[in-house]
Formats: sequence, C-alpha cells, structure tokens
Amino acid sequence: MTATDVCLPGMVLCARQHTAIVKDIRKLAEETWAVRVIVPEMAKTILPGQFFMIRPSNGSDPLLGRPFALFDTWQDSDGTSGIDFGFVRVGKMTSLMSQWTPGDSVQLWGPLGNGFPIPECKHLLCVAGGIGQTPFLGVTREALGLKSYGSPARVLEQRPETVSLCYGVRSKAYLAGLDEFRLPGLDLQIATDDGTFGHHGYVTDLLTRRLDQKQASTHVYCCGPEPMMKAVAKICAQYSVPCWLSLETPMACGFGACFSCVTKVREDDGSWDYRRTCVEGPVFPAEKLVL
Repeated sequence: MTATDVCLPGMVLCARQHTAIVKDIRKLAEETWAVRVIVPEMAKTILPGQFFMIRPSNGSDPLLGRPFALFDTWQDSDGTSGIDFGFVRVGKMTSLMSQWTPGDSVQLWGPLGNGFPIPECKHLLCVAGGIGQTPFLGVTREALGLKSYGSPARVLEQRPETVSLCYGVRSKAYLAGLDEFRLPGLDLQIATDDGTFGHHGYVTDLLTRRLDQKQASTHVYCCGPEPMMKAVAKICAQYSVPCWLSLETPMACGFGACFSCVTKVREDDGSWDYRRTCVEGPVFPAEKLVL
C-alpha cells in the first residue's frame, strides 16, 4: 500500500491518497455489503463519523470517487490492519463494488470530515435509518470503552452511563450488521416499517419512547435518510435534547474545492450561509442546520 499526504484548510486531519487492497467482501443484507480493505495508515487515524472517498485503481468510469463512512477499524493477529465500510447497491459505482474480490486494488482518499464529537452526556442515544447505522459501530464501541480511535487515541473523560442504538429499516431483509452491534452494554432497539422484526413502525417511535423516559443529560447522534433526520431533529428540539446529524450529502471531491456538497447552516445573527459538508461536516448540530 502507498499513501500521499495532502493537508488543506479546514481539515481535521491531513487527508491521504491511499492505494489499498480488498481483503474481504461480504453480504450484510438485501442489496447491502461490507468491504474490508487493508489500509493501515488510515486505520490508525480515522475517527467514528469520518468518511473517505473510494474508487477503483484502474479505469476512468466512474471518474470520481464516492463517499463512504467508517464502519470500523480492524487488526489481524499478524498485525495487518485496515477499515471496514458498508454500502447499498444503488448505481454504477456500487454495482461494481458488489463484484469486487479479495486482492483487488482500490484508491482511497481520507480520512475526511469532522466525525462525531466525543460524547459528554450520561445517555448517548444513536438513531439510524437505512444504511445510516454504519457510523455507529465505532461510536458505540468508543462510548462503551470497548475500543479507541485516532492517533493519539481519543480520550473520553467520562463514558456515558447508558448507550443506546435505535435502528430502523423498511423490512427485516434490510437489517444490516446486527451481529456486529451485539455489544456488551449496548441497548439495541430495532424498528421495521412493515413489522417483520422488532417494533412495527418508524425508528422515530423508538426515539420518542426513550425521550419520554426523561433520562438526564441525553445526547442524540443521528444518520440516515434526510426525511428521517428532519423528524429526529424536530423531536429532539421538542424535548430540548442536543442532537447531531451526519449528513449523507452527495459530493464530488471530498475536500471542499468543488462546493457541490454545500448545506445551509444558521449563523449566530439568525441569517444563514452555505457550509461544505465534506469539510465543515458531515456532522452538524441539528439546531444549526436549515432543514
């Protein structure tokens, strides 16, 4: 593997261009896969909630990379290390990715974005929809004290007393990565739109139920489809609960040069301006976003 450093204004860390090797690819759910790549340099530095751009090493179709969030880092007994990420097959790039095999060479650009903040609360409540659960494996493992991320490793001055994940999909067939989320100490709750698994209804029902319990010092982290995140932000505002959203905005470059991923962010004076999701985000306080 090779890597090239590139540091640009606004980046939390210096992003690098990596040549990585596919170690494994496995199907997680209907039209959903997880890819494991050997990329030790990125595994040392990437944080939960950060992302990277990826594309094949050969050819120019597609020309631009696609953004994917960290699922988790890994290390084998022989010291080999890298990252896992998940994806849903929806277009040309992801269709090609579903056909990757061990040994394939890929290009990664990252780590990018700010990631989720270190939780400073008694109850951390993560809310995910669709493929939006992928950033929360690292988030919950870190919050539970099961794993550390970053170089030097991030330090949690005081871990949350309770860590929960509310995860919603349209049907049981689309539940992805449940085995990975069976962590000691994690309160995992599932909702399906059609009632084929867990709560019959939306994941926001589970959120409201938990907030009705009036647990002290609750913070909410959320990732998933935009309508769901809007609903989560509205509910959290009604309960006066701090909320952070990880946007899944389409982007082209990943480092703020093309301005294709801008989102509206409220200023302190009540006006709004555009911010680049790839640099200032993808994680924003919900009350700052014009949704």
